[in-house]
Amino acid sequence: MISISGIKFQKELETLACFNKHQASVLIGKKGKNLDKKIEHLKKIGYLLNLKKGIYTTSFFYQTVDRNFYIEYIANILRSPSYISLEYVLEKEGLIPETVLALTSITSKSSRTFTNFLGNFIYRSVKEKLFIGFIDKLQKNKKIYIAKKSKALFDFLYLKKFQKIDPENIKDLRINWVNFSKTDFKEFSGYVKFSKSKKMAKILKIIAKNTYAY
Repeated sequence: MISISGIKFQKELETLACFNKHQASVLIGKKGKNLDKKIEHLKKIGYLLNLKKGIYTTSFFYQTVDRNFYIEYIANILRSPSYISLEYVLEKEGLIPETVLALTSITSKSSRTFTNFLGNFIYRSVKEKLFIGFIDKLQKNKKIYIAKKSKALFDFLYLKKFQKIDPENIKDLRINWVNFSKTDFKEFSGYVKFSKSKKMAKILKIIAKNTYAY
């Protein structure tokens, strides 16, 4: 822990998973340029950690949390509304063999990428109608929104650019269908039908015909 003598707000800041500039202003008791100078000083000595412009946490808080859970929690915060999906969930569920180096999410806003001390956060955009198929998990009163396995696969295939959609190209994706149950496939089919996407209907037909999913 970094010792900062004479700062009354220290303990309050250290209880927050993240906070914005307005909250910092209230707790620190400074505004305008004085607040900016204080924030820059606290960042310089390593007490404040920058998550994105205007969003911070303290090094003390970060040292006390489960890193994996915290990264997923922050993914929801950096771009809201959003839910974790795509390659990150596919790897986590054992559906793809590749190691994913970024935390990938879906948002109903425009696509965006953020990089901070936690790593890279990639947000891909879908129309609001398709902003579905995620659940929330709770830890210490904090929620994380994350796609179901079936929706993560739908998002991945829906957003992927194919030169040609055929059985060989689908097979080349190296999806581990052993970890995709009949229930998962049924849910996936539901998202395809709901989307009314001709591309996804074609992909669904290929998957079903080649019985990749079971």
